[in-house]
Amino acid sequence: MELNDGNKDRYNMDKRYSLLVVGSSNTDMVVQTDHFPEPGETLLGGDFFMNPGGKGANQAVAAARLGGNVAFIAKVGRDIFGKETIENLLKEGIHTAGMSMDDHLPSGVAQITVDKKGENCIVVASGANMALSADDIDLHFSLVQQAEIILLQLEIPMETVSHVTRLGHEAGKKIILNPAPAQVLSDELYPRLYAITPNESEATLLSRVQVNDESSAARAAMFFHHQGVKVVVITLGAQGAYLSSEAYQGIVPAPAVAVVDTTAAGDTFNGALAVGISKGMGVKEAVEFANRAAALSVTKKGAQSSVPRLSEIASSK
Repeated sequence: MELNDGNKDRYNMDKRYSLLVVGSSNTDMVVQTDHFPEPGETLLGGDFFMNPGGKGANQAVAAARLGGNVAFIAKVGRDIFGKETIENLLKEGIHTAGMSMDDHLPSGVAQITVDKKGENCIVVASGANMALSADDIDLHFSLVQQAEIILLQLEIPMETVSHVTRLGHEAGKKIILNPAPAQVLSDELYPRLYAITPNESEATLLSRVQVNDESSAARAAMFFHHQGVKVVVITLGAQGAYLSSEAYQGIVPAPAVAVVDTTAAGDTFNGALAVGISKGMGVKEAVEFANRAAALSVTKKGAQSSVPRLSEIASSK
């Protein structure tokens, strides 16, 4: 059932936007621990908190906070988590007319453990995210038509991802794919992409090149270029990101920061990258902008709660 109840202002239906995010929305349940448990081990954890999350929603929020005009297509359950998700996105100024509620499946949730080093371990129950279908995309095709940039991830059905890329490519849109969680992609999908943004493990899986330094990242990038992708950005954690484009090839370094929690750092990076490109930045400048945003995000706890605002990026230079 669609969210539109006739109240256009409530769902930002008149809001103009240039960036469309299609993807997942979860509620994150986070426990802090000294270390990750071994199989069969019970740990007494530290702080517990809940945050809105999901790669799609995280990237939409990051893009909105960093100056983007954002629309979001997603599916949630008809439950308290789904209702809270929509309210949170509205507060961020995100166009939510493309969101719908599933009458049978619950909203997605993620159980996240964060250790004392700030590293995280995540288990996701996808729920309604996996019911986001090609029909849902067709129902909101006008959102695809209006966007200049389309940003996707892989926490929704691959058939839906493929359908969005086909529609977007045919409409002449710049499509950015963050291939996470990692899974093999079809050969027909790559040529539709303007940019792909894997991390080291995702780039390794997709390219079959073990990525661990600049040289191996360059070899992996060539795989993606041979598949038809114009811009390759391989995120390298604290090192920054390896960029391979027509104008620049090499590592774009990230600022050094004290890491508290890496949850949603990649999502922040992707949202920021999409904003930079949508605002007319060169790709290297957009990666630098994304690096600064991601670096700020790891200095805070949580997923969307850690995403910085544009004013914080300006003051961090």
